[in-house]
Amino acid sequence: MTAEIRHIVFDIGKVLIHYDPDIPFSRLIPDATERKWFFENVCTHDWNVEQDRGRTWEEAEALLIAKFPDQELNIRGFRKYWHEMVPHPYQHSVDHLERLIAEGRDVTLLTNFADDTFDQASEIFPFLKKPRGVTVSARVGLIKPDTAIYDTHTKTFNLDPAKTFFIDDAPANVDAANAYGWNAVQYVGPEKLDADLKRFGLL
Repeated sequence: MTAEIRHIVFDIGKVLIHYDPDIPFSRLIPDATERKWFFENVCTHDWNVEQDRGRTWEEAEALLIAKFPDQELNIRGFRKYWHEMVPHPYQHSVDHLERLIAEGRDVTLLTNFADDTFDQASEIFPFLKKPRGVTVSARVGLIKPDTAIYDTHTKTFNLDPAKTFFIDDAPANVDAANAYGWNAVQYVGPEKLDADLKRFGLL
């Protein structure tokens, strides 16, 4: 028997909206081998994560341009064309988000996101403004899967961990949330999401 759920927390990227840096960079760096090198050596995942932790784009770009001056246009292109990396919502997930809110349930968002790109995403996808609130990693200086961000979200929104249901696409984030005491599930697609919602009495 699952716990009674009173709080639903959604991740954003790859749960509510699609994210793919290859979309603009397929145009900026057409050669696949060169593009792969760029993401592995220049605008890496670890570099991008620091913007999620709160580093400004100005600082981030300056750091890389100093190391790779010949890549300046492509480095600046990451932020300049960021809006192209989030081309569409996952409508099935959004429908659940809006349904749960309409039912009067307590819905919040917890996301690893840079400060300004979160504001931009909220303008592109207005449904991000509908939940009761959001914890944006860059604004609290913490990122998933750090246990402290789950604790911060719990305290900010007065959640009962045992009665909190969390959806995230990254296994490490799901594992950390479960270890903290939430009921966390991995998003892999609409069918599993429906099954998980049913299992926890939310569908």
